[in-house]
Amino acid sequence: MVKKILVITGDHTVPDAEKVGGQYNEEDLRTHRVMVEAFESMKGLHCTVLNDHSTFLELVREQPFDLVVNFCDTGYKNRIALEPHVPAYLELLDIPYTGSPPAALATVYDKAICRLVAEAMRIPVPAEMYLPFETLTAPPPDGPYPALIKPNRADGSLGITKDAVVRSPEEARAYLDWYVDAVPGRDALFQEYLTGTEYGVGLIGNGDDLQSLPLLEVDFSGLPEGLNPILSYESKAMPDSPYWTEIRYQPADVTDDEAAELVNHGRRLFKRLGLRDYGRFDFRRGRDGLIKLMEVNTNPAWGYDAKLAMMNGYAGRSYPQMLEAIIEAACKRCGID
Repeated sequence: MVKKILVITGDHTVPDAEKVGGQYNEEDLRTHRVMVEAFESMKGLHCTVLNDHSTFLELVREQPFDLVVNFCDTGYKNRIALEPHVPAYLELLDIPYTGSPPAALATVYDKAICRLVAEAMRIPVPAEMYLPFETLTAPPPDGPYPALIKPNRADGSLGITKDAVVRSPEEARAYLDWYVDAVPGRDALFQEYLTGTEYGVGLIGNGDDLQSLPLLEVDFSGLPEGLNPILSYESKAMPDSPYWTEIRYQPADVTDDEAAELVNHGRRLFKRLGLRDYGRFDFRRGRDGLIKLMEVNTNPAWGYDAKLAMMNGYAGRSYPQMLEAIIEAACKRCGID
């Protein structure tokens, strides 16, 4: 029986280049506090929460934790390229943990590769061109427009601002000029902009016990006129932006057939890409009416106010119950009573 767990999150003691100002803000800290309180409310469970990675390597070697809850979605010491290294280290020590293994984390972090896998599985995807960083100062593609420009490797909508939707080569040139300075060294994707409704699919479990949460829909109707309806960096990291204050989320308004198809896409990708315990899949309807895959999230935001928790709430379950479900999925997979 799991009695002693370690929860590892991002490192609050060092800078994080993917956050506004390069550091954790009050919203991040509030989310962290609510998570800690949720774990502390679970009876019979002794929980250690680690948000200082300087002790991580020694701690897991020296203390006999029954399970590590890997909520480190920022990478070891907030180096996102080292996100797979946290579970890899735990595997070397034969310590069970929640969430996807290193190979899945590394594969899905490359959005172009993930899209190619989905396309090979006949899951609808947007048209896309891969732009190596060294080519970004060349003339932008001729089309098709409108297009969305985003990094191939990034989390939290880094590199996707309110101006990331471009409708002409001139707008693309202006955005790319900003991009090469803002996210240096990162290859870009020039992607068909999906103009319709955005949906989220959340899955918890494994194998035959993989359960779908009620689907989520993003409501952009509250945005001021003229703002592109996207979940930009402003919506994730800037509380004073209308992208933060005016975007709403609600249960998805889709037909039963569409819901079943989206869940099936998510289940197939979950298995094919090697996800474990939980995951989230983002889709959006194109101008042709077809709902297409946008993102696969192997380590989706775990906060009480994040999409996965919202979908869990639509199912009538509390935030602590969602965390318990993730732990239960990992324990069953690992053969822990």
